[in-house]
Amino acid sequence: MNTDTIFQLIQQSFRVGVGLTASVLETLQDPAKRNQTLWELQQEITQKTEEWARKGEITEQEAREFLDQWLKEQSSSKTPPGSPSSTHTKANVDQEIQQLTEKIITLRQELEYLREKKKS
Repeated sequence: MNTDTIFQLIQQSFRVGVGLTASVLETLQDPAKRNQTLWELQQEITQKTEEWARKGEITEQEAREFLDQWLKEQSSSKTPPGSPSSTHTKANVDQEIQQLTEKIITLRQELEYLREKKKS
């Protein structure tokens, strides 16, 4: 890594820290600005919550469609259930289903966290 790049990164990080500190102090000192900042944060959280809910719904729908398609293929497949190719395919599908399930769980947890945060 180039030393100029490292120096620029450190300098930018320092400036971000100073700018953040100045903004926080200005916000704390000015009640109108503080209220405006809190309102903006609440709007952002609401917007993100809605965005994640839509994304979760789409992901859930895609997972259902994938599973329906897979089940349809399995029922029309001529491969015997115990053959190596069907086991390999089943393992891949099981892994994909597990990954999609984990994504849905994560999205629901984030959504619940944001809803709780919005209430407080």
